[in-house]
Amino acid sequence: MKKIVVLLGLALVTGSASAEPRPFQLSLTPGIAIHDRTEKIEGFTLGLWSENPQAAFALGIVNGSTGDSAGLSVGILNYSDNYRGLQWGLVNYAKGDTLGWQGGFCLGIVGSVVNYTGGTMRGFQCGVVNYAHSLNGFQLGLVNYAEAATTGVQIGVVNIMPQNRWFTGLPDELAPAMILVNWHF
Repeated sequence: MKKIVVLLGLALVTGSASAEPRPFQLSLTPGIAIHDRTEKIEGFTLGLWSENPQAAFALGIVNGSTGDSAGLSVGILNYSDNYRGLQWGLVNYAKGDTLGWQGGFCLGIVGSVVNYTGGTMRGFQCGVVNYAHSLNGFQLGLVNYAEAATTGVQIGVVNIMPQNRWFTGLPDELAPAMILVNWHF
């Protein structure tokens, strides 16, 4: 019996020490999962709450993507360090940069409540509230905020780009705050 326990323990330790990406992750929480949270997943992630570096389709209640991750995350809460692809949920959060789409059913009944990108958002955000530290793309929502923009368009009830000046930079920029539409080129 001791030999079986030792062999099983050795297999788990050597299996989790591999640097090779894993094709599948199943998790209840990041600590209760088939693979350790540091293992890269390239394929499919299913869980109540998962958190891995990944290039995968992640389906769960909470999907965490660490490091530079990519793919499609579908859940209630999707969070990442840097993300390329589609974060599709009620709350989508990227601590760093996003390249792609943060949203939900954009103009339908169900949509994202909040989309947040703390770095550069290159792409499309669609939700009730959209925030990008730096926007290079398009925001569609009730409230849109971009601290800075290289090229950006906002459509919504309240659209804020503090770097803009009041109508003096036309046609390249509109205003720091506008209803219905705002832009910076």
